[in-house]
Amino acid sequence: METGKASKTALGVAIRRAAHQLMDRPPVLDDPIAVRLVGSATPRQMERAMHKVARDFRAFMAVRSRYAEDRLAEAVAQGVRQYVILGAGLDTFAYRNPFPSLRVFEVDFPATQEWKRAMLAEAGISVPGDLTFVPLDFEHKTLADGLGEAGFDVRLPAFFGWLGVVPYLTLAAFRATLETIASLPTGSAVSFDYAISPETLSPVGRTAFDALAGRVAAAGEPFQLFFTPEGLADELRQVGFRRMEQLDSDQLNEIYFKDRADGLRLSPVKLGMLATACV
Repeated sequence: METGKASKTALGVAIRRAAHQLMDRPPVLDDPIAVRLVGSATPRQMERAMHKVARDFRAFMAVRSRYAEDRLAEAVAQGVRQYVILGAGLDTFAYRNPFPSLRVFEVDFPATQEWKRAMLAEAGISVPGDLTFVPLDFEHKTLADGLGEAGFDVRLPAFFGWLGVVPYLTLAAFRATLETIASLPTGSAVSFDYAISPETLSPVGRTAFDALAGRVAAAGEPFQLFFTPEGLADELRQVGFRRMEQLDSDQLNEIYFKDRADGLRLSPVKLGMLATACV
């Protein structure tokens, strides 16, 4: 995204999460706040997101958040009390946080956070006391410095959610963020999604990728970073993560979409994967 401007893709993601609440029963991700947040400000976009041809994308937006929040719940059960949402956009976890002991930090560009706070106010959604906004322009301040100024405790483990961000980064920025997380105490972890290297996709997959890449580029937020599962595992090991998992659409369908009466599931065209890495 362009520095100083709110993210266009963040709104699209939030609209699809809201459409999931309205169209798919039961929801994979129970997120009523998303519906309130986007409201009726974008009826044409909501109508498109609710259409049957948008089901695959809607399902992915829902399941990646559900996956990260499931991994977060496991971390909280092990004593983690800090959750950092990187590139938070219009994420709604902090406004439905079920963990009284968990402190949440939302990290994003200042312009995107100002836009989100205006949307929250318009929707009548109050900012919880356990949430800290961390406005961060990475061109002028590091993640570690931004979190430190916000009261994040580097002496304690933390869980990081990093959804819808990695494909837009440079390799250097990706590695720098991983190094920051890997430097934290044992018990820290990060969940994220990533894009599969286009050259490894099937012809059908490459066609789907090219169409999606064209749309996000037109929105001013082009894809830049891709991995194979093996290449990503090497990146994670090199910065010090000790345990990791990677799930593709077949595995996610088995966990989250099995035996649904409505047939909702992820597309067999595998453009990306979900991953968790633990310190």
